[in-house]
Amino acid sequence: MCLLGLKGSSSLKSGPSSPELKIFCDHNHHEEHKNGHHHEHSKDISCHKIAPYNMKFAFRLYNQVAAEHPTENIFLSPISISTAFAMLSLGAKGQTLSQILEGLSFNVSEIPEEEIYNGFKHIHHVLDNPDSELQLDSGNALFIKKDMKIALKFLEDVKNYFESEAFSSDFHNSEESVKQINNYVEKKTEGKIVDLLSKVDPDTALLLINTIFFRGEWKKPFEDKYTREEDFHVNKNTAVKVPMMHRTGMYHVAFDWKHNCTVVEMEYKGNATALFILPKEEGDVKTLEEALDKSILKRWRKMLDYQSAHISIPKFSVSAELDLKATLQKMGVTDVFSDASDLSGISETPLKVSKAIHKAVLNVHERGTEAAGVTVLEVMPYRAPPRIIFNHPFLLLILENDMESILFLGKILNPQK
Repeated sequence: MCLLGLKGSSSLKSGPSSPELKIFCDHNHHEEHKNGHHHEHSKDISCHKIAPYNMKFAFRLYNQVAAEHPTENIFLSPISISTAFAMLSLGAKGQTLSQILEGLSFNVSEIPEEEIYNGFKHIHHVLDNPDSELQLDSGNALFIKKDMKIALKFLEDVKNYFESEAFSSDFHNSEESVKQINNYVEKKTEGKIVDLLSKVDPDTALLLINTIFFRGEWKKPFEDKYTREEDFHVNKNTAVKVPMMHRTGMYHVAFDWKHNCTVVEMEYKGNATALFILPKEEGDVKTLEEALDKSILKRWRKMLDYQSAHISIPKFSVSAELDLKATLQKMGVTDVFSDASDLSGISETPLKVSKAIHKAVLNVHERGTEAAGVTVLEVMPYRAPPRIIFNHPFLLLILENDMESILFLGKILNPQK
């Protein structure tokens, strides 16, 4: 979930103390199940036109975050972050606009702005399809300061491309506005994200919220009775106890000797896939993540071979919060955070971004709350399957297949944190 807040006063004069825009991104991923039918957006041209750019942004962002946080778990939603800044870019002009779009890895000489925004519009439709077997919901909202004058075109554009709702809010009454916003977020994420904000600055002019919520059930669930406590080796000197899930079955597996790793594809019911990437040695995760890009993902997916395997994966929950301001500045998005910011498409009041915070939550468990009693029968070849045990740091990608988009990307160094 992403929350963007314009901080300022409509009566403030332009100058060094411009009002500021705060951005909060909070994304929750919970692996459960929702009945439904497959959506039919695989031929959606607009989604596919921006897919390569979104994927490039996902890996650029991850590589930058990984360089800044070498010893921490990383879990983020690239599509959530890009959606938030795409919304913001609708009100940006000049160099501020160019930097935001280029920071999102778009090349405006290759793809027109209209196609970019149409692509995000179609992504919203795919994520919000009620007929999907996955629960993959998204929503957008504007909380506007009472008496704040927001450009009509900006309001129309965010409504058109992001189907944003609009609400009036009294930010001078911090307690009430916090309650209003937190209730909205809690409802949109079905109670998985609560108390996102503790306070709202009274000078806030506008909050833009993007929520993306994902619950999925494994096509091949693990059974509770095989989950047992085992060691997870954080490094050569440190091990922690984790509940380890076990399952023997048919999986798409790739053994990549070039990058010294094993890739296991875990499918969800519906149209999403998780890739668990295990380096051969505990200390190889850094080398592996430095190689992450679109080409290596394509390589792995080509290499996947359907075979029997014994898979062991920790059952865990991890929460990661990132301050993206410094990260995005290093990726070339600078003006929007400074007094050079031009967000005049939102309001005549001078505005700039003061904070960009992303929080993501991941829960990995056996099957999901609605899958009790499921039995999956598979024909197995008569030979001992390889054992693939995720008992040291690994990488994780979750992809929406129709959109060819990375929903989540992360590194699990310690499942207990």
